[in-house]
Amino acid sequence: MSTSSPATPETLANAGKVIAVHINYPSRAAERGRTPEQPSYFLKPGTSLALTGGTVERPAGCELLGFEGEIALIIGKSARRVSLEDAWSYVGGVTASNDLGVYDLRWADKGSNLRSKGGDGFTPVGPAILNADDVDPAALRIRTWINGELAQEDTTADLLFPFSQLVADLSQLLTLEPGDIILTGTPAGASVAVPGDVMEIEVDSLSTGVTTGRLTTTVTEGTTPLATFGAQPKIDDKQREEAWGSAEKAGLAPQKDAAREEPASALTPELKAKLESVATATLSSQMRARGLNNVSIDGLTGTKTGRKVVGTARTLRFVPNREDLFKTHGGGYNAQKRAIDSVRDGEILVMEARGEKGTGTLGDILALRAQYNGAAAIITDGGVRDYSTVAGFDLPVYCANPHPAVLGRRHIPWDTDITIACGGATIQPGDIIVADDDGVLVIPPAIAEELVQACIKQEHQEEFIAEMVKAGNSVDGLYPMNAAWKEKYEAWAAEQA
Repeated sequence: MSTSSPATPETLANAGKVIAVHINYPSRAAERGRTPEQPSYFLKPGTSLALTGGTVERPAGCELLGFEGEIALIIGKSARRVSLEDAWSYVGGVTASNDLGVYDLRWADKGSNLRSKGGDGFTPVGPAILNADDVDPAALRIRTWINGELAQEDTTADLLFPFSQLVADLSQLLTLEPGDIILTGTPAGASVAVPGDVMEIEVDSLSTGVTTGRLTTTVTEGTTPLATFGAQPKIDDKQREEAWGSAEKAGLAPQKDAAREEPASALTPELKAKLESVATATLSSQMRARGLNNVSIDGLTGTKTGRKVVGTARTLRFVPNREDLFKTHGGGYNAQKRAIDSVRDGEILVMEARGEKGTGTLGDILALRAQYNGAAAIITDGGVRDYSTVAGFDLPVYCANPHPAVLGRRHIPWDTDITIACGGATIQPGDIIVADDDGVLVIPPAIAEELVQACIKQEHQEEFIAEMVKAGNSVDGLYPMNAAWKEKYEAWAAEQA
């Protein structure tokens, strides 16, 4: 195959299978509110394929014809049980595609997508096919325009599942044959096209500049109703929101998904202010009085002195590096990137690195992303790369030490929002973290309010004790206070009120 060749009727005829990936771009995962751990697929019939310059019919009675600009891989040689390292060599060409579908029929498909995405003309491809040997699969760009306005733009730099993984994974159970087409997922921005709209999709190489040109398809209105002996179009506001990409685009008020609604945080603004007002040393002594001795995250140094940090814990676990597992979990939009991307205002990301100091668990780019998202701090019992740059950010970071090595030297980012260990302490998602120059504490949310009230009282007592010491009194019987001094304290406290 030359640098590029046109997609032709033979291209469509040679496609024995059309396989599509559900979610593969981080931007799409964020838009959908779910990130798959492994790739999942569905089939589209060969009769859904079409070439550039044609039309696609929105079925009569349907409202939501969704477009999804995608990069299509065309298999160049038979592939069965191929390795990750060799998988890209089985791809012959790369082109643009549009994974069209009608949301009105999703309800009856039971996940197969056959009727909703399998209609005639629902998979345009082309116009040019780029030689796979001439492009870097991690340096491609996909763009979609509707009526000349850019609707989608993303690159393949940080896919959840790199193209080689898709080919290798599929080949484990089925033979990929020359001409088969793999649709590799769509980025954020997929939405709805209506009759009269012109959709254009282009794939180009960021490293070489070669391009497929624009794949053009025009939407028409169907005139033949679906027969009554089959499932009829049916939609609701949830389908409208998913099809358009947001409630706002669909003309709806924002919808709450009760299944995904998170419980209210125990860390109210009032509780946070109280915790900020007391010392970690006081909190530690009050937790010890309640039998909680193993609640400090030890051995860490903060990048910001004189700063008090209070937030709700999010968690990330690294496991020891094993080369075969790093190939499947270390690259792409891995657990580390998902955790950083999803941390929100006031949350503290706590990383379990097993106290391994010989590599970095965080660098400047991810720290900057966490700061942008409003994270209150990042805590790791491992190393931090780009330390001087990270220390210059406003985001407080607590770590074991600086270290220049990359993550893959010792770690695999494995999972998020689970119970972890960090610096000798157990941390659960939702725990309250308090940190200052004295150290980092983990507070069970259930006792936080009662605990901080006791701390406020203790510090009030210590203020009295300090005044008495300054006045020349001995600490004997005063610190801690005996009955006589407690009586004097109560009188002093009444005067202060």
